[in-house]
Amino acid sequence: MRSTLPPPDLEYPETDGQPMANNTIQADVMMTLKENLEAMFRHRDDVFIAIDLFWYPVKGKKLERTAPDVMVAFGRPKGHRRSYKQWEEENIPPQVVFEVVSEGNTADELEQAKKDFYEKYGVEEYYIYDPDTGRWKGFVRQDSQLKQIEAMVGWVSPRLGVRFGIGAEADPGVYDTEGNRFKGYLELREALEQAIERERQRAQEERQRADQERQRAIEAERRAREERQRAERLAQQLQTLEAELKRLKGEA
Repeated sequence: MRSTLPPPDLEYPETDGQPMANNTIQADVMMTLKENLEAMFRHRDDVFIAIDLFWYPVKGKKLERTAPDVMVAFGRPKGHRRSYKQWEEENIPPQVVFEVVSEGNTADELEQAKKDFYEKYGVEEYYIYDPDTGRWKGFVRQDSQLKQIEAMVGWVSPRLGVRFGIGAEADPGVYDTEGNRFKGYLELREALEQAIERERQRAQEERQRADQERQRAIEAERRAREERQRAERLAQQLQTLEAELKRLKGEA
């Protein structure tokens, strides 16, 4: 199958040669966030979600870049990209970004250099998850600055509508708009398969009910036809009796 991606732009590198994640826990958290957000916004074509994708906010500044662990851009179409070049995206920055603390990016780095970058280039919400503690730290834009959120437990993202709780290693402790806890990939797949099976059973039950309704309609039509035939026979018998009665009266 041929790739749908455009040819690589050598001027703007797609990778820094570093792995996407530094450990399996970080990778699982990133996938859990992305896949559950994708599921939440599956009916919207204007929400782009990506993992570890280079974001270039300024044309011509190829060193001015970062790759959020997970980023969400509203107002941009779904689809494959080699990188997120903001000037090719109607100059819309990712509004929400997530970072996961790991050996390769400490909490201090995420709260300083990364935060300064996101603050400078228009991110509205910035969230940091630490798998070692299960705790979230968040920042929300107020005017031109990203201000720290005082209490993250129970916080609801203005953009995403998700609610934050307390995590446990690879389980980030995030809840969707219906109050369901974000599931890991295998759990999410199992839930999807169960939903598909429920839908299959529902469709089968609907077909069975429709078949039963058709059988009842056929049976009702048969009974009505028999009743009409019986009525016609009785009417014919009555006519015959009336004719015989008239004949007998005439002979008398």
